[in-house]
Amino acid sequence: MTDYTYPNDIYTEAEADVDTLKNLGPLAPMAGIWEGKRGVDINPKAEGAVKDPYIEHIELHPIDAQANGPQLFYGLRYHLHIIQPDEVETFHDQVGYWLWEPATGNLMLTLSIPRGQTLIATGNAKADDKEFTLKAVRGSLTNGIISNPFIEQNFRTESYTITVKINDDGTWSYDQNTVMIIPNYNEPFEHRDRNRLTKIGEAKLNPTALAALKDVS
Repeated sequence: MTDYTYPNDIYTEAEADVDTLKNLGPLAPMAGIWEGKRGVDINPKAEGAVKDPYIEHIELHPIDAQANGPQLFYGLRYHLHIIQPDEVETFHDQVGYWLWEPATGNLMLTLSIPRGQTLIATGNAKADDKEFTLKAVRGSLTNGIISNPFIEQNFRTESYTITVKINDDGTWSYDQNTVMIIPNYNEPFEHRDRNRLTKIGEAKLNPTALAALKDVS
C-alpha cells in the first residue's frame, strides 16, 4: 500500500461521485457476473497434495462510495460459489468486497469463508493497470488473517497472495497462493487456486447511480 497524508480534519467526508462503475480504477473490468469452468485447486490431504478441478460462479456488483472521513473508497461487493464438475454440493463459498482508493491507488480485498476464517489483503495499482497483486499476512493489524481455533492449530495460515490479470479478450484471471503450516508436513504448504473467468451477465448499478438515472428519466 502507498502511504498518504490525509487532511487534519478526520471527520468531514470526501465528496463522492454517485456512479461507482466510473470510479473503480483497475477493478472496473471485473464488475459483472462471471463463470470459470477450468479452475484448479491444489490442496493438502493426509497423503500429500491433491489437484481438484472446479467450476466457479462469481458476482461482483458496485456499492455506493464509502467514506471514512476524508478517505474514500469505491468498490464491488462479491459472492463467489464453487462446485466440482458434476456435483451440486458447495466446494467453496466466499463473500466480501474489492475496494479501490483513487487518492492513493490502494486496493483492498476483504474475504470471509464459512469455515471460520476472514482476512484483508492489500495492494496498490494505477487506474489503468491490467495486473495487480494483493497480500495478507498472519499477525498484521492492517492486512491480517483471522482464523478459528481449529484452523489456527492445524492449518495455520501464514500468508495469502492473489494476483489478478485483466485479459485482452475481456476475461480476467487470478492465481492465489495460501501458505499454511500443517503439523504432518515438513515444510510450509502452498495451497494454490487459479481460474479464468468469462462474463455471463452485467453488473447491477449501485443505489445512488440507479437513483440518479431515474431522476434523469
